[in-house]
Amino acid sequence: MKEDFLHYIWKQKKYQSVNLKTVDGSDVLVKSSGTHNHLAGPDFFNAQITIGNQLWAGNVEIHLKSSDWYVHNHETDSNYDNVILHVVWEHDADIFRNDNSVIPTLELKNYINQSVLDNYQKLFSKSSKWINCEKDFPDVDDFVLKLWLERLYIERLEQKSEVIQDLLNKSKNNWEAVLFGMLAKNFGLNINGEAFLSMSQSFDFSIVRKLQSNQQELEALFLGQMGLMNADHQDRYFIDLKDQYHYIKHKFKLDENSVLPAQFYKLRPPNFPTIRLAQLAALYYKQHNLFSELISKKDLTDLYQMFEISVSDYWQTHYNFGTVSSSSKKALTKAFINLLLINTIIPIKFAYSKSRGNENTQDIFELIRLLPAEKNSIIEKFQDLKKEPFSAYETQAYIQLKKQYCDKNKCLQCAIGNALLSE
Repeated sequence: MKEDFLHYIWKQKKYQSVNLKTVDGSDVLVKSSGTHNHLAGPDFFNAQITIGNQLWAGNVEIHLKSSDWYVHNHETDSNYDNVILHVVWEHDADIFRNDNSVIPTLELKNYINQSVLDNYQKLFSKSSKWINCEKDFPDVDDFVLKLWLERLYIERLEQKSEVIQDLLNKSKNNWEAVLFGMLAKNFGLNINGEAFLSMSQSFDFSIVRKLQSNQQELEALFLGQMGLMNADHQDRYFIDLKDQYHYIKHKFKLDENSVLPAQFYKLRPPNFPTIRLAQLAALYYKQHNLFSELISKKDLTDLYQMFEISVSDYWQTHYNFGTVSSSSKKALTKAFINLLLINTIIPIKFAYSKSRGNENTQDIFELIRLLPAEKNSIIEKFQDLKKEPFSAYETQAYIQLKKQYCDKNKCLQCAIGNALLSE
């Protein structure tokens, strides 16, 4: 048993509340369990508890054993002076205040139904499982699951908003610059995402503005800052692009030393950093006011049209410098645009709306539900368990569930875990 299980028991009142008594026989009536504290200090603040004939207002500390109070050195910490009740699984030592009065102790093991303990043991058994509730997940009440998935998706958006807010602070509230950074990161996908983001932050976004009318100059800026033109090729386009980059670098006093190196290893040619950066250049050459356009667009078809771009002539016959390939426009695929919408555009829309005091997420939810489900090992597993169609809304929520709850054994903070424990 872990201490967080006792936190759950106390918070959710999963104990027999009738005839509660402290270890010394005083009657206990819990009027308010208090506010759960996830930081340093007592576990629950501002509880209201009648002990004997006296109503107390103060804090509650929870331990597996009473003696843990001394193990954790609470007797020397003034933050615990206001504890009115010590809640434990097993009482093995009296605990005293600074004035030598005994802190009342409630021993929980005598007041918990066996079914709650059995469900807890079942959920956290050490048998090999992909997630703790794997066997019971298919039978989880649809209403419970629906509400929890909604909360999980909002949580995921909030987490992405933290990244956006960090970029916003660094750019002095320039939303266009934030969008550029987020798009760059997602154009790089998993392997080159951080490298592309570091490239986008190695110069002021105003330089993109100044070069936007010339697609080749944008390519020179992006590829040059990424260090992809440090080699020597006898390719005419490469030579011209390199000359352009040297001019841009000198003119704007650029420094690429902080940019992480791009990787080609294990990538298919359409995902080579050269192609993805050429596509990013094509997008900003086509769309001069990308942020305002994306914010104003609510229709999925309109959003798709904004990303209908093709690379410059050179990259239509190349995947890398100096090596000719069969001709292809190398337009962004619908699947790739969907990833941009899921991981960049919708989070940006959410964060921007929130920054303007608009907490209405209806448009966001409508848009994400129109996008097809992502394909990865996490989603495949959940689809095997639930056996129902998903949209990107469900897949994003399930990714949040797996990474932030299942993988961290946070079943007691999960609505599904709570529902299973209550059966």
